[in-house]
Amino acid sequence: MTREHPGEIGAALDQHELRRLMAVGRTLVSQLDLEAVLRELLQVARELTGARYAALGVLDEQRRGLEEFHTLGIDDKTREAIGELPKGRGVLGVLVGEERPLRLTDVGTHPRSFGFPPGHPPMRTFLGVPILIADEAWGNLYLTEKAGGPFSGADEEAAVVLADWAGIAIANARLFSESEERRRQLERAVGRLEATTEIAHAVGGETNLERVLETIVKRARALVEARSVVILLEDGNELEVAATAGEFVRDVRGERLPIGWTTWGGVLRGLRPERVADVQARLGISPRELGVEARAALLVPLNFRGTALGVVAAFDRLELGPAFDEEDERLLGAFAASAATAVSTAKFVASERLRHSIDASERERRRWARELHDDTLQALGAMRVVLASAARIGSPEDLRATVETAVEQLGEGITALRGLISELRPAALDELGLAAAIEGLIEQQEHAGELEIDAEVAIGPEGSAEPDRLEAELESTLYRVVQEGLTNVVKHAEAERVRLVLREVAGRIDVLIRDDGSGFQTATPTSGFGLLGMRERIQLAGGELEVRSQPGEGTEIRASVPARRPQEGSSRLRSSA
Repeated sequence: MTREHPGEIGAALDQHELRRLMAVGRTLVSQLDLEAVLRELLQVARELTGARYAALGVLDEQRRGLEEFHTLGIDDKTREAIGELPKGRGVLGVLVGEERPLRLTDVGTHPRSFGFPPGHPPMRTFLGVPILIADEAWGNLYLTEKAGGPFSGADEEAAVVLADWAGIAIANARLFSESEERRRQLERAVGRLEATTEIAHAVGGETNLERVLETIVKRARALVEARSVVILLEDGNELEVAATAGEFVRDVRGERLPIGWTTWGGVLRGLRPERVADVQARLGISPRELGVEARAALLVPLNFRGTALGVVAAFDRLELGPAFDEEDERLLGAFAASAATAVSTAKFVASERLRHSIDASERERRRWARELHDDTLQALGAMRVVLASAARIGSPEDLRATVETAVEQLGEGITALRGLISELRPAALDELGLAAAIEGLIEQQEHAGELEIDAEVAIGPEGSAEPDRLEAELESTLYRVVQEGLTNVVKHAEAERVRLVLREVAGRIDVLIRDDGSGFQTATPTSGFGLLGMRERIQLAGGELEVRSQPGEGTEIRASVPARRPQEGSSRLRSSA
């Protein structure tokens, strides 16, 4: 049967049906979700025609068969019994080739009928109409088993009009879906560009390797929208998990994986990225050994000037995943190139800090050696001479006097050694913290009666009532700076009063040491261990130190370092892989 002339629609449909079709049309074209349009179309088609079953076949790209088949009226059990869905052969294929309505009283009598598969419900009456978009076939609407008899001309007209509305609604939904996908792609591209730019800014001025790695791994995860990301750094013949971001079943930082002839090793040696569709099969380890539940991965080398520092591994893309695509590989590869520069810089700075720290320690050892030689050792030598002389004299009175003198000298030596030990490492610094150690240092200086100290010590976030512990290395650095500053005042400044402030402000520890002594000409001495050693300590802690002094106007030392708190140690377990 062919479609009647549009002008005759009113003759076949009554006013109620026309109003119903107009309302349905408005509903369909207002839907912007394609799945919702298709569901609404099948439901309304059944209601308008009285059909028991409704189906919608979507054509493939060549328009030679059906790519999708949606049904309404058949329950899940029956659909499972039918098995494979139709592909557009038999009677259904008539509409695929001719693109015109088809109405049958008994579908089984049509020459193209192949019959129904086992489990298929019986169907006799049939009505099918094509759905066109911009005059091109998109799919077909199929209706079967009309209640009370065969489908009428009015049913056909209603289905044709409904198919026209559906063509418009489907086109609108597709355009909206495409525009939304383009919008998402643009947002994703902008987000990735921002992430790449942010990593350059974030690590550009950062030299702490741990913080650099933390920033990189978090930005990398956002860049490719991965479930989990790890950074593995090369260490000998192994890769160590240096940083993680995302979803992990346990903390794997510090665990080690053999390089060998693994996929990791291929990425590391070949300096080329690799996309992995099956993590367990290709990586040679189960995902749980890395603390992740993942199926796909993207491995990218951290390549700095032709040398691989390690590997960035992303697992399972959250959207449109889990597998990663070429764009993800390109973006993460470009990102890793910038990240490798930051990692290399941070590692170089760390090695330089270690070298300076070792050099400073050696100079400090030489200083304590001089102190022991010049004071303690000479005192013990003098005591030995006195006791030896007394032993030769033999007079009880002289011997008693000599022993008393020796005991007195021994007491002075013990006092000097205690002071030296306290200077080397006061017990309070380890047991009670920086604030208590500095308070003890102030009491020691005041007890000597050489200096009046006006001190203010407040370690801890603003508003905190109790002192707070800092990283052990940072506490040692700040203690040595204050100790050296006060020692310099006593030895060189000829001062009477000192103002000492040690305060935490906005995440930083600020230090002020100001005396009313003689001062000196230059604020940046280049010899001696005093101020130069203080400056090196502060720089190694990531801070700054400033010295101001003029002859007759005293000296002011200001320092500021980031406040860092102790963290729980990371796992150092060896992987069984």
